[in-house]
Amino acid sequence: MSAVTSEFDSLDGLRLADALRSGIRRLLSRQEHLNKINVFPVPDGDTGTNLALTMSAVLASLRSVRGGHAGETLTRVADAALDGARGNSGAILAQFFLGLGDKVGHLQSISVRDFAEAVQGGADYARESLAEPREGTILTVVTDFAAEVRMLVTSKGVGDFRKLFSAALPRARASLEATRNQIESLRKANVVDAGAQGFVELLEGMGEYIDTGRAVDDESIVIAIHEDEQAAGHEENLAHRYCTECVISGEAIDRRHLREELAAMGSSLVVAGTHRKAKVHIHVNEPDAVFRVAERYGAVTGQKADDMHRQQESAHHVKRRKVAVVIDSAADLPDEALERLDIHMVPVRIHFGEHSYLDKVSLTPEQFFRELVANPLHPKTSQPPPGDFRRAFEFLGSHYDGVLYIGLTSRASGTYQSAQTAAERVRTHARIVTIDSQNVSLGQGLIALRAAEAAAAGATLEECERVATEARATTRSFASLATLEYAVRGGRIPAWAGTISRLLGITILIGTRKDGSVGLVGALFGRRGITGKFSRWIARRLPAGRQWTVAVAHADAADEAGTLARSLGAAGSHVEVLKPIPLGTALGVHGGPGCLVVSVQSRPRE
Repeated sequence: MSAVTSEFDSLDGLRLADALRSGIRRLLSRQEHLNKINVFPVPDGDTGTNLALTMSAVLASLRSVRGGHAGETLTRVADAALDGARGNSGAILAQFFLGLGDKVGHLQSISVRDFAEAVQGGADYARESLAEPREGTILTVVTDFAAEVRMLVTSKGVGDFRKLFSAALPRARASLEATRNQIESLRKANVVDAGAQGFVELLEGMGEYIDTGRAVDDESIVIAIHEDEQAAGHEENLAHRYCTECVISGEAIDRRHLREELAAMGSSLVVAGTHRKAKVHIHVNEPDAVFRVAERYGAVTGQKADDMHRQQESAHHVKRRKVAVVIDSAADLPDEALERLDIHMVPVRIHFGEHSYLDKVSLTPEQFFRELVANPLHPKTSQPPPGDFRRAFEFLGSHYDGVLYIGLTSRASGTYQSAQTAAERVRTHARIVTIDSQNVSLGQGLIALRAAEAAAAGATLEECERVATEARATTRSFASLATLEYAVRGGRIPAWAGTISRLLGITILIGTRKDGSVGLVGALFGRRGITGKFSRWIARRLPAGRQWTVAVAHADAADEAGTLARSLGAAGSHVEVLKPIPLGTALGVHGGPGCLVVSVQSRPRE
């Protein structure tokens, strides 16, 4: 704890860090309420989560503060905020901190007058980051707070931080309250702007430290305050579906030109950062188009595209169900089932050389297989970072009683571990449960389908978990590889195996085993009539003593998949075959075009 004297006329690095910690922790504790009042620019209920993740990155950076240099501390904070920025308000807040850092980054200690100049600079930076500045938002409150601080210092001669915060906070609170009537959607919902309230919560927490000198423990857990309140506002028809973000790193990024180029593509555009690193936030219908423009300005990382349509449904479900079911994009399910059963997806990354995509968001399965054939570079997939899972869990955890994640088998990827790591750090009131599906593709999807059906029927988290665990025990997946070329290119199968397969005319079958591993499970001889042979091979594993649900997916082989589905459907009344769907990347990256996948799931016959 930093000592606070009666004269609080300057902030060194340690005091500044303590003040920020206090403010950030207050903001984090209120993230669920901020989500519930989020109606502008769209009522997707995620502002609290976005601000919490943005400022959590700042909080982590403060753990390494050891010296007393205020400017260096603030520069570190600005860098962390830019890297961790999420959402419209998070990007604006990051730009505000960049403005602070640029004004006083060289100072060992910050006086009240220095602080006044810094917050004015931060407010100016924040306004410059927006393509269309809108009053009645966080931007207005930041501007009003900066103006009040400047007036108190220059006109009133305030030279003490205690007196400054005591006198300036009422203006910030009044500015926040005024947002209730400045934007029509806020007026109709009778709420203040969620981003603006987040900023005021940050100031309130900082003011509390400055007033009392009580520093908070870095390691103590922040518990989100939970009130059983419904989300404000109503679902809307959105002009743009995806909240899209990325980070651009380069040597001379022309942010003005970048902003002008992106402005015509969507709405709610924020371009924060410097000439070396920029954070882009925009609402669009085609996220990949944003990433392609961004690539012309530098190296692109941190791609994200949240489906605001699905977020709206979750924020306004009004207790239709208690549990949210989450998958990663390695799971294959029809889009209709995802929508109908409110199943949420965290996308895997796909990389063709330096070109990266968000699986099933900025690259459809059909586009993936076209690129796979045309591109000489074999694609690589990478698991979603824990931050992607954490954001999904915290957002859903503020709107549901429980969250159930059903992940790609841990024997084939680190995706499940990434989700587990994120679940352990979530601060919402909801309980987060993760289940290793021990399956891939359609098999993982079928398990999630069963859990989501239970959730839709009103089941509790414990009941949904039991349903998923029981379904896992009876679910297997199998794939017929039309060629081993892509499995060899990806290093999954040695080159000699591909040569032997061609020489002997063998079609390799891979599948999931009981321990969740994926490997060779059989072979079909001959190249003719492979679809029929695969169907008969599967049918032998569908005894009539149980009821079977069978799912079929294909890699650019719709006709063969249709034939396979009809053949399996003729196996008997104990077999229900779902409509074939395009295969995703989890198996498609190794199976290549022509690959057919079948997943089977059994339950006792009624």
